[in-house]
Amino acid sequence: MKVSAVSNASVSVGVTRVPYSSLRFHSSSLSTFKSSYAVACFSASASAGPSSAKVLRRILDLPGLHQGPACFDALSAKLVQNAGFQLCFTSGFSISAATLALPDTGLISLGEMLDQGRLITQSVSIPVIGDADNGYGNAMNLKRTLKGYVAAGFAGIILEDQVSPKACGHTRGRRVVSREEAVMKIKAAVDARRESGSDIVIVARTDARQALSLEEALVRSRAFVDAGADVLFVDALTSREEMKAFCEVSPLVPKMANMLEGGGKTPILNPMELEEIGFKVVAYPLSLIGVSIRAMQDSLTAIRGGRIPPPGSMPSFEEIKDVLGFNAYYEEEKRYTTDSSSLYSIQRRDEVDREQTSQSYKDPVVEVVTPDDVYNKYGADGSRNPFSGIWSRTLRVKITGRDGFEKLDLRIPAGFLDGITNIVPALGGVNIKELLDDATEEVGGKLLLDFQDRMGDRIQVFLE
Repeated sequence: MKVSAVSNASVSVGVTRVPYSSLRFHSSSLSTFKSSYAVACFSASASAGPSSAKVLRRILDLPGLHQGPACFDALSAKLVQNAGFQLCFTSGFSISAATLALPDTGLISLGEMLDQGRLITQSVSIPVIGDADNGYGNAMNLKRTLKGYVAAGFAGIILEDQVSPKACGHTRGRRVVSREEAVMKIKAAVDARRESGSDIVIVARTDARQALSLEEALVRSRAFVDAGADVLFVDALTSREEMKAFCEVSPLVPKMANMLEGGGKTPILNPMELEEIGFKVVAYPLSLIGVSIRAMQDSLTAIRGGRIPPPGSMPSFEEIKDVLGFNAYYEEEKRYTTDSSSLYSIQRRDEVDREQTSQSYKDPVVEVVTPDDVYNKYGADGSRNPFSGIWSRTLRVKITGRDGFEKLDLRIPAGFLDGITNIVPALGGVNIKELLDDATEEVGGKLLLDFQDRMGDRIQVFLE
């Protein structure tokens, strides 16, 4: 199915037919009209469940130029949608930068691009046109690539004719495959689309303008149309005249422009100028990744200087939460909440149980009674019996659970064990009385016991 540009058509909005020609010179009205119509078109057909590719084709059938900022992750794609754009692109340059911190020189793989692509397409409802470089190989590789992009939810795919490894657009070292191979790869893409049962839009890109000549780029563009491409894109056109010459090739086939921000080879024109030349869709590949890099650099400079980014340079926490959908999540969550009173009582009971358990393990309350006659009996008066001064020493009992959390840390006067050890000098195979006798005269602390019980808890006894 070919997408035809509509230069002077009328479209239906409700029951009123609005001639597009009457809106050409009213940019604000035109923008509102196009946005409203696209949303209405999408909403009206949403119940029928159109594919994202069909939605993209309907957008391309609308009059006017359609802008598509290039995203690099799910958040940037969502911001594009929230800003009111009807479509967006992915940028191989930006995805390579954001996910690998590496240049766009063919280092990123098909798998990495698809992984990021799935996250992007799942985060938005607008169509996404994916940058697929040169298809990551020959014609057979390209067929697999296209099917992967279909499965990832892309509405369109951009395929270029560079050799492997590819070079970034508007940079040095651009080389292209032969014209015959480039055309054959577009035919392979069309075959893969048919085999997958999809309607994905094929954007055929040539880098021949920079690698060879404008004439070769125009010849390849005509051949791509014959092979079945839906949209044409010549990268790195160097003047308005070259842009006009390109748009005159197969006039009914939509043309894509690339406004490389920050200084590329192609003149930066506004949307009205691009539409007047004959372009149907325009990509802005570096805006989002560029401003993100600068904003992060400025924020890190502020933090390193002991400050935080000023309020005007970043959204509030509430605004960030709103962008990410916290409020919508909370509203939807209410639909699945059971009886709130019983839920609260269960939660409260669990909290009380945890508090009681924590109190019993971590903060034991021990009341120690030491009558004077008992205290003096065991050496407080300075006598030199086997437990001389034992009441001045402390036994520390520490129990650590097998999960690593402390269950008990208790200190008691060491003299309390005297009565027990006189009656039962050995417990569990350990002669506690002997351990106490040996440690009584030692200065400083000593570990008396250190073992694991049958439950896996570690039990330690220290004489301090």
